[in-house]
Amino acid sequence: MSKYEEISLSELKVYSVEDRYSKVDLSLFAQKGPVDTAQLLDSLPQILSAKDLKELVASCRAAKAKDKAIIIGMGGHVIKCGLAPLIIELMEAGYVSAIAVNGSVIIHDFEIAFWGATSEDVSQALADGSFGLAFETCHNINSCITKASQEGLGLGEGIGREILEHAPNKELSVLGMAYKHNIPVTVHVAIGTDIIHQTPCADGKAIGDCSLRDFRILARCIRELNDGGVYLNFGSAVILPEVFLKALNLARNIYKDVKDFTCAVFDMNRHYRALVNVAQRPVETGGKGYYFIGQHELLLPLLIKSILYS
Repeated sequence: MSKYEEISLSELKVYSVEDRYSKVDLSLFAQKGPVDTAQLLDSLPQILSAKDLKELVASCRAAKAKDKAIIIGMGGHVIKCGLAPLIIELMEAGYVSAIAVNGSVIIHDFEIAFWGATSEDVSQALADGSFGLAFETCHNINSCITKASQEGLGLGEGIGREILEHAPNKELSVLGMAYKHNIPVTVHVAIGTDIIHQTPCADGKAIGDCSLRDFRILARCIRELNDGGVYLNFGSAVILPEVFLKALNLARNIYKDVKDFTCAVFDMNRHYRALVNVAQRPVETGGKGYYFIGQHELLLPLLIKSILYS
């Protein structure tokens, strides 16, 4: 027993997710399907970031042609910006080998899959202590994690299976469609950073067990980056750059050669960890790193549609 007092959750007040205002719903999502981006991509100058984008598109195509891994690391704003359909489109075209996410992704993806809306008004909810306390979101996700731990599954695997089997909007779920296509989604949790950790049903043992398993799954996947693979970091500024660096180190320790691959960061700001741990250090032994600054809802459709249709 700890000698320090914990907060008691016995009087925690929750509410139904269906009664909550959400800023994002399915009507706002990006659209799948062909777009004529060939002329647009070709029209961009062969200078600075435009030249880099063309090179990255070519690297992704080359990786697929050589059957090398293309791994996506992404934060929750990719889902909140309505881009799940485009990530799924990449999966369906065979351009995604694995996806690494932080804990916020599973929350937004799960809410979209089951209720068709996500992204509450944080400032308003924080003022009265109701932020993140939608009963169904917290209870159902935590139940999935506990069940996944009992079955020896990864966290992303357990959530993806639940979505695929039961969610009405599963076709717009990154985790659900990844599970359908046998693409690992690894979830890298920092305890206390996600709304589901606030409730009594959060099981720290299960969360840690499943997230550690996912880290080891990711490290195994990273082996396939060697000699031509691509790692794309979409928006996670701290957790996933740190996770990627350690998983890469583990893969190199055990499998030796994991080098000569491409890394690219997409974010609205320049962040130290994403720059150094993704775009610089991993490719010092061979390969190339890129950093693209801009909003997800503009840059990621440009990248993904260019890979698929230009």
